[in-house]
This record gives sequence, C-alpha cells and structure tokens, in this order.
Amino acid sequence: MAEPGPRLDPIEEAQRLWSEHGWAGAADGMAMVTAVMRVQQILLQRVDAVLRPLGLTFARYEILMLLSFSRSGSMPMKRLGSRLQVHATSVTSAVDRLVAQGYVERKSDASDRRSVLASITPAGRAIADQATVAINSGVFESPGLRSEDVNELNRLLRSIRIQAGDFASPPGPKATPG
Repeated sequence: MAEPGPRLDPIEEAQRLWSEHGWAGAADGMAMVTAVMRVQQILLQRVDAVLRPLGLTFARYEILMLLSFSRSGSMPMKRLGSRLQVHATSVTSAVDRLVAQGYVERKSDASDRRSVLASITPAGRAIADQATVAINSGVFESPGLRSEDVNELNRLLRSIRIQAGDFASPPGPKATPG
C-alpha cells in the first residue's frame, strides 16, 4: 500500500473551488471525472507492476486473453481492435511486440485473403496463464473496494459506457443509464 498523501483531498478541494468560482452545477461532475481519471492511473500502476516482470503490458495481455478465449486461438486483426475498442494502429503495434516475443503469429485468413489473423502460440498461452494468475491475485481479487461496491461501481460505469455507445443496452434491469 502506498504512503498516505496530503490530508487534504485535492479533488475535493478542486470541487469546493469550482463551486466558489460560480461553477457549482459542474463541480460534482468535475470531481467525478477527475477521480475516475486518477483511479485509472492508480490501477494502471498496479497492473503494470504485476505484468512488467512478465514482459507484458495490459494491452498485450488483453490480446493474449482474447486469443486464448477464442475457439481457434486466432482472430482477425480488425476484430481484435473492435473487441478492445482501440485504434487499429494500437492493435498492430501490440501484436508486433507479441510476435517479437514469440507469443503470437500472424497468418493469412484462408476464408478471406484480405484479412490477417493473429494466432496465439503455445508460449503465448503459457505466459497468458502465468499473467492471469499474477493479475488475479495482485489486482483483480483485491481492487480496493468491497465486493458489493465493486458491483455497484460496475453498474454505474456501465451506464456511462452505454450512453457513449460502447455497446447496445439489452432490455432488462441492467440497462439503467443515468
């Protein structure tokens, strides 16, 4: 656990100042956005600390996991980008690194000659398994919130993602955009 920072929460102070300067209607949203961005930095540091010794980044780990979860162990590059919700250039760069590490191979798609498949290698499966054990125990099992709070936060963040068009909201009780 990191050493405690200053006693004053800088985000709460910014929220107070936002209100004092006439932006009270935006102060809560500013604090929420700033807090989420700060937590994202904290979580990335934790993930990087776990994956770096294995020679992986979170982006490369996600690709390995997508490939390992697929039936064939392969997926078109374009589909990887869509699933990861990142630009094709980012996928290409990450796959290039995984190829150089011997964890992924590029293959022509026999069913669509215009398409290139990324395929996980046995070494890629082995490092993905090792990384999953490490990231589960080092990050995912203890994210810093109680289980019920994790579920509530997931529900709230899902609403933002639905509104942003990340995916279509299925009918039912989970589809509660705020």
